[in-house]
Amino acid sequence: MPKPEPYVVAVDIGSSKVAVLIGKRDANGAVEVAGKGSAPHRGTRRGNIVSVEATVEALKAASEEAEGMAGMEISRAYVGVAGPDIRSVNVRGMVTVSRKDREITEADIGRALDAARSAALPSDREIVQALPQEFVVDEQPGINDPKGMLGSRLEVNVHLVTGQTTRGKTLTTCVNRAGIEVIEMVFEPFAAGKAVLTDDEQDLGVLLLDIGSGSTGFALFADGAIQHSAVLPIGAGHFTNDLAMVLRTPFPDAEKIKVREGCCLGGMVEDEEGITVPAVAGGAARVVPRHEICEILQARANELLSLVRDDLLKGGWDGSLRGGVVLTGGGARLDGLLELAGQVFGSSARYGLPQRITGLLDVINCPSWSTAAGLLLYGFEREANPRVRVRRPGVMRGVLERVRGVFTDIL
Repeated sequence: MPKPEPYVVAVDIGSSKVAVLIGKRDANGAVEVAGKGSAPHRGTRRGNIVSVEATVEALKAASEEAEGMAGMEISRAYVGVAGPDIRSVNVRGMVTVSRKDREITEADIGRALDAARSAALPSDREIVQALPQEFVVDEQPGINDPKGMLGSRLEVNVHLVTGQTTRGKTLTTCVNRAGIEVIEMVFEPFAAGKAVLTDDEQDLGVLLLDIGSGSTGFALFADGAIQHSAVLPIGAGHFTNDLAMVLRTPFPDAEKIKVREGCCLGGMVEDEEGITVPAVAGGAARVVPRHEICEILQARANELLSLVRDDLLKGGWDGSLRGGVVLTGGGARLDGLLELAGQVFGSSARYGLPQRITGLLDVINCPSWSTAAGLLLYGFEREANPRVRVRRPGVMRGVLERVRGVFTDIL
């Protein structure tokens, strides 16, 4: 096995900013952030890259800041991917064990994973990531790692994440033009889960909501593995746009009002305090009651959370979240959103902050850095073990698994 790289680089290309982290192992073996960089990103619209040049410039700016802090040059990176084009489905791969003694080898595991990845896809789509859930040996389910076991048939359940081929190529082109080689594309909600979720939460059943500026990715984890995921074309920027449209105020001013005064749960607005709202084109500012601003934001928040809930129910979710809801991403901090999520899903709710990572915590210890931190953790895991092993079985699989190999229902 090749010696793991001493450094790992994570690149998170979001709708409003590009974030880059450089990580290394500290003296105790923990992942330490050695450098970080960020830059505004003006090359996207509705979660999609619309300007390669603007995206490349943001990548270069963020990378140069991280390089200067870490004292090294970036050459390769793990890159996060998410967007409204993402579709996911659970599939199964099966192979016959090849050895005469029926001992399962790494090669057998690889063939089973390849069989799962071979599901027919439309010509305009490609596999972004194949995430193992559990292995089955001779109809015995719930196996974490079958290597060394004896059996004649090996099966694996896999969560298959797919995306549009052209979008993936555009993203790769942008990263390459910034002078960085893409080691692997990683589904962002999965990466964020690496950084913010505990093992107990993933065992019990937890919903991760990664709220970005242009879209919201979500993933349901249960029994130690991802069971269901999707990306919705609604993000924090849509909350701001609603305020700008209804209040007839410039977008930058609407963003300030949202961040400083916004709340999306009526029960948390107790007074009739007025908020000064600037007008477009230099018109006279006016005072708007805070509860009216809350009504605008709550309508969008209810829409977003309801769409997530409906998608989960459509996928076979049984309605229980014993591990609760975890909100992360740059749009997670809107006042009232945490409490509203708890009400909609009937469970506890908390913010997701990067864990299992050291260095620069005073800077990156916030939801907006969760994906980049998770990409670092994933990268080190991959460097140490190219086949990332699943942890434990999936008793919810029968409830959540869709029709295997049929992609027409999700396009």
